[in-house]
Amino acid sequence: MRDRNLDAVGCGSMVVDFFHHTPRIIGADEKILTDAAGLRPSAPAVGGVTLNHLGWARVLGLNVGVFGKMGDDRNGELLRAGMNALGIRHHLTLDGSASSSAQIFVDPEGNRAIYMVRGATAELRPAEIRRRHGAFIRTAALATTEISQLPLATVVAILEFARAQNIPTLLDVDVPPSDARATLGSQAELDRALGLATYLKPAKAAARELAGGLREPLRMAEAIRARYRNRAVAITDGARGCAIAAEGAASIRIPAFRIRQVDATGAGDAFLGGMLAGLRWGLDWPAIGRLANAAGAVCASHPGGFPNGFERRAEILALMGENIPQAAQIASGAAVADTDGSEPFDEVAGFFDLCLAEMGELRDAIDLRVIGRAVEAIRIAAAAGGRVHVTGVGKPEHVARYAASILCSVGTMATFLHATETLHGSLGQVDPRDIVIAISNSGETAELCAAARAIRDHGARLIAITGGRDSALARLAEVVIHAPVDREGGGLGLAPRISVLGQVMVVAALSVALEAARGLTLEEYSRWHQAGALGDAARRLAARRVRTEAGDDSKAPRNLTLIGGRRRRPLDHPR
Repeated sequence: MRDRNLDAVGCGSMVVDFFHHTPRIIGADEKILTDAAGLRPSAPAVGGVTLNHLGWARVLGLNVGVFGKMGDDRNGELLRAGMNALGIRHHLTLDGSASSSAQIFVDPEGNRAIYMVRGATAELRPAEIRRRHGAFIRTAALATTEISQLPLATVVAILEFARAQNIPTLLDVDVPPSDARATLGSQAELDRALGLATYLKPAKAAARELAGGLREPLRMAEAIRARYRNRAVAITDGARGCAIAAEGAASIRIPAFRIRQVDATGAGDAFLGGMLAGLRWGLDWPAIGRLANAAGAVCASHPGGFPNGFERRAEILALMGENIPQAAQIASGAAVADTDGSEPFDEVAGFFDLCLAEMGELRDAIDLRVIGRAVEAIRIAAAAGGRVHVTGVGKPEHVARYAASILCSVGTMATFLHATETLHGSLGQVDPRDIVIAISNSGETAELCAAARAIRDHGARLIAITGGRDSALARLAEVVIHAPVDREGGGLGLAPRISVLGQVMVVAALSVALEAARGLTLEEYSRWHQAGALGDAARRLAARRVRTEAGDDSKAPRNLTLIGGRRRRPLDHPR
């Protein structure tokens, strides 16, 4: 079995929260007077059901990660900065319409009303779970998701994938089933998700509907577990604590810790973060319930739902007193203490996982017939006396230099073409019979597109290698090898890393196809590599082949050598 280098990963709402203070929470057809300060939203804050509970699990010492979709916008930048500050690994695509946001109204007693805009969270599709995030999920010991903002079909895909990998799952049912059916999917999908989850944590309003109208939390937990056959069902009950019905254990009610509530936002999420930690540490259910209650209480003692730092852990342990097992204290303390030293290595491990995942997705996305068309165009140009030029701007410039070198190495005449110099005289390097390969991840680089336009107007043919199928460069090219890479890796996810690997992989694949189409021989290869280990290896292989073709290695002349690709005997060899 593969090592699990993350304690838990989660997928669901990652939300920028805007808080408003109001004298009370009003209902339909009501009006209320408030001052200007209450009407103005607070500074944007990190939040969201999934991101909150992963944050609290991280504060308690777990190594956690989040995966999913968000927008490439300022809200997304703020959310990723919050993840980075706590050391939450993220495996995200930034192709959503907009990152999720919420307007939250809080009264003086800490009660709140939340208006959510789902944004990119609602756009995550089931097919993306395995294809884009499967490698990341497999690194986790536990997986969490939610019924709140994700489409129910996507929730089912997450739970099914985790089950196939033998990863226990925890499902947070944050909205009542009637709301879920109205906005997130069908009853069948809802029932499937509830039945797949290893552990369920429904909010009280959701639990009432799931339990058929029962109102006592312990009876609700027992009824829901009997219906969906989960290992455990934990129901949060606000200031009255929680109720847990678990497999092989007596159903229990665990009282809440008494605190002064400042803001109830995220208290249930913090509860789930504590529950994750307790499950990971192997605590019994009474201890898990107390730990989860303590995390929820500390959260409700502060504004907002996302923990702002590791000092919240000390507050949780202070509430727990001597009741948290020593092993859990040591485990959580060690995990937090090691944050600074281990985090770079966690990032590197995650980067390698991401590379493999992205290259696998690129392999699935590449149309091999298009590479065939590129080979055909290059060979037609070569037959007419044309050559290949390769160009790019920025990091793709280095890929272009490699491409020209590897193509020459296997018998296709190719040179590097400096893109920006093309408009300043280097276009004379290109003959109208030639082919130019232009490389760009976005396909929108202004200098490269200008050079490509000049090349096309000059009469040469153009092949594009780009992640932008509908980009300006793609529209200029005769052949487009679409090489999409969504994520670059690293903390910021901006520096060209994995897209460059993808470009190199496509160029290398093109060289393989051209080598095969040419029928490159060992003699030719050794003639072009007069020195070095590769040339020596080619000559040894060719000599071995000659001896084999002679029919008997023992009788073949051992001092036969290859000179310029032709078999010759030394002058003193007897005839």
